[in-house]
Amino acid sequence: MDKKIGAYICTGCGLGEALDMEKLSKVATSEYKAPVCKTHPFLCSEEGVGLIKNDMEAEGVNTVVIAACSPRVHGETFVFDPASSIMERVNLREQVIWSHPPKDEDTQMLAEDYLRMGLVKAKKTEISEPFIAEGISKTILVVGGGITGVTAALEAARAGSEVILVEKMPELGGFANKLYRELPQSAPYQNLETSDIKDRIEEAKATSNITIYTSAEVKKIAGGPGVFDVTLEQKGNTTDFRVGSIVLATGWQPYDASKLDHLGFGKYPNVITNVMLEEMASNGGIKRPSDGKKPQSIAFIQCAGSRDKNHLPYCSSVCCLTSLKQAAYIREQNPEALVYIFYKDMRTPGHYENFYAKVQEDEGIFLTKGEIADIKEAGGGSLAVEVDNTLLGESVRVEADMVVLAIGIVPTTSLESEEIEKPEKPAEKKGEEEEVPQDTIIWSNTLNLDYRQGPELPALKYGFPDSHFICFPYETRRTGIYAAGCVRSPMDTAASLEDAAGAALKAIQCVELTAQGKAVHPRVGDTSYPDFFMQRCTQCKRCTVECPFGAINEDEKFNPIPSLTRCRRCATCLGACPERIINFKNYSIDIIASMIKAIEVPEEDEEKPRILCFACENDAYPALDMAGINRLTYSPYLRVIPLRCLGSTNLVWIADALSAGFDGILLLGCKHGDDYQCHFVKGSELASYRIPKVQETLNRLVLESERILNLELSINEFDRLSEIINGFAEKIDEIGPNPYKEF
Repeated sequence: MDKKIGAYICTGCGLGEALDMEKLSKVATSEYKAPVCKTHPFLCSEEGVGLIKNDMEAEGVNTVVIAACSPRVHGETFVFDPASSIMERVNLREQVIWSHPPKDEDTQMLAEDYLRMGLVKAKKTEISEPFIAEGISKTILVVGGGITGVTAALEAARAGSEVILVEKMPELGGFANKLYRELPQSAPYQNLETSDIKDRIEEAKATSNITIYTSAEVKKIAGGPGVFDVTLEQKGNTTDFRVGSIVLATGWQPYDASKLDHLGFGKYPNVITNVMLEEMASNGGIKRPSDGKKPQSIAFIQCAGSRDKNHLPYCSSVCCLTSLKQAAYIREQNPEALVYIFYKDMRTPGHYENFYAKVQEDEGIFLTKGEIADIKEAGGGSLAVEVDNTLLGESVRVEADMVVLAIGIVPTTSLESEEIEKPEKPAEKKGEEEEVPQDTIIWSNTLNLDYRQGPELPALKYGFPDSHFICFPYETRRTGIYAAGCVRSPMDTAASLEDAAGAALKAIQCVELTAQGKAVHPRVGDTSYPDFFMQRCTQCKRCTVECPFGAINEDEKFNPIPSLTRCRRCATCLGACPERIINFKNYSIDIIASMIKAIEVPEEDEEKPRILCFACENDAYPALDMAGINRLTYSPYLRVIPLRCLGSTNLVWIADALSAGFDGILLLGCKHGDDYQCHFVKGSELASYRIPKVQETLNRLVLESERILNLELSINEFDRLSEIINGFAEKIDEIGPNPYKEF
């Protein structure tokens, strides 16, 4: 489109007093020939917004550059038609006048550079046209018919969605069907309750917009959000259908107690698991396996396999509560029975503390912290349990008629299926980055995704499907697939119900956004998408290998095949591509490179170094804003360019910056890890693999590698920024000017 730029500079919030507005205006009118440039004392007011809209209607302005506060505020104020106009925000408040002294030469130069960057970005940006796939479905597929899956189906149906519920067993309900009693779920959180799973199942069966398949398994899922094509097998028959998004609620399995022979399981018949005890209570009463007699004393061993590096290294969350529950109903059934609970730590979060307190009042229940030293037979089928390091300060020996092992929760997705024949790993192509960390895929025969990256969801180190615990619960690394309940994390029934509702709502949000050609979290509403200039593609596979979300498949010749509805718009592919053939209309190699070139780099004799900062828009950029809000100051020689993700950093930008004479380059990204904070999962991690290669190149060119610094920062660490930036600036002063300034 033919662009007509309107630059609007706010003088409110102290901007007019801190900056020379006449000089700023000349940057727009003289350097960038903006036909419209106006100042206003209160741009975010009704009058200020009206001024802009009037110019758009009367003057034909279709490219708006607003130089005022951070783009992270007043997003709902500056709203113009994205289908016919472009809007760019320039941050003069938080990252200029609130972080640097007013009426200062360096502060003015900073503001002018930011305006230049905003103007050139607006010039280079094109209007994004949403990608809307053909044949979009808004049906929600729920895989797993336990209490989480049934609840997710009900919640989605109540919201008006069509739902398909798939359960591999003949009946719905899962482990909830086996529960004798439930933990308290209502005030005063002291009394056991009866599970309502049967009521939920009946409601699901009676709901017209829920279709239920039992004794059925998913054999294949291809496509992406809005266009997932599912192949289902039920009793030998195959059914194909299309859905918009998926809730994974396949639940959990108890840890294999046969691995706990050191605790007597499999060795002594009267050592059982908490799952076995629950089934006994539901089916006629609790009896000793050895002789069928009613036990008069029962010992519970907590963390049986959990929090153990040789078994399950994590806490299974509900084991303590389950033992307290079972102890309570044992005493209800047999007031003469004695119960012993030996624990490492008693964990009863939230309202469950009230239940714990009530159980403690029961004189027939003995609880103590301790480590199990030995379990052996004591005659007559009874068992002797020896416990060390108890709260009593001495070892304890207890004889019990039966021992119950509180075994942990294992997600169904971590149970690798022997039925699947894994394909041989394809030969590495020249140029593929072997150093890039690969996803862990457990071949569990659960979803059977037709993805180049593997048939199941990427897993965390404990085998649970990847879920963004910090920012986006339920979110997995396969767009449009949401994990809920114990398959996502160990949790009790109440948490599973909440999880089910949350995942169902996210699934609905996904299909609604996809139908509009918009991205899901974290760039909700973004209509841009990557464009591949295939004529220059070298089939290096980096984009398919490095995409955190499996959004790019490839053909037999390794040509990338983007599945655009899977794309989260992180632009990691843009950063990965050495040929620079992947771009977005509003975020491209050329746009960022042009912004770098727009920054004025003083000559060496002016003794004003320049440091370029690539800041992740999700944590680092907001942290810079918060530093400004708190009036923290740092070097005025820093120039910040926000990136969608640090993983989108293309190394050519670093080369361009160094060639342009920048003295240092600072990269600030989110923290990453198994409980990752990086909003795009792997972006910061990928940057940490790429940047050292640049530093190696600098050393070979006899250009100090210390000129590049890559750091991870969480949003609440804004108070570290002054120290980080000023320390880096001091280091650059020690190193000296970039020798490329001379060329």
